[in-house]
Amino acid sequence: MQLGSGNDQLMSDINVTPFVDVMLVLLIIFMVTAPMMVQGVDVDLPTATSEALPSSEENLIVSIDNDLKVYINDLEVSVAFLSEKLDAVMENLDKKEVYLKADKKVPYGVVVNVMSQIKKAGIESLGMITLPDDQEAG
Repeated sequence: MQLGSGNDQLMSDINVTPFVDVMLVLLIIFMVTAPMMVQGVDVDLPTATSEALPSSEENLIVSIDNDLKVYINDLEVSVAFLSEKLDAVMENLDKKEVYLKADKKVPYGVVVNVMSQIKKAGIESLGMITLPDDQEAG
């Protein structure tokens, strides 16, 4: 087959069709798997009337479930070693900020004990995660 005026030149155009196909497949995979990625431990949160604070970054979350197990994000930790674990995790971070998420059936004394362990680790800012009054825990 002859192209153009008859000289034997190579065609230097890039075929982008396979690249687009791969990108579309990856897009579909990420769209399907993104809703399945849930952070933290399943906790029945109490409700509160305060407004939500805007946040666009990933935060360190300490959770207490209804079986009184304590977690740092998804890692189960003993309350006795919570301050040491938090200290080790936070030594490389600039912002010493932790959010506490506790099931509403957890006794107040357990929550206060965990809060004291968090403060003992040198955390400068401790936030509490709750649900708005008009939203029920799922």
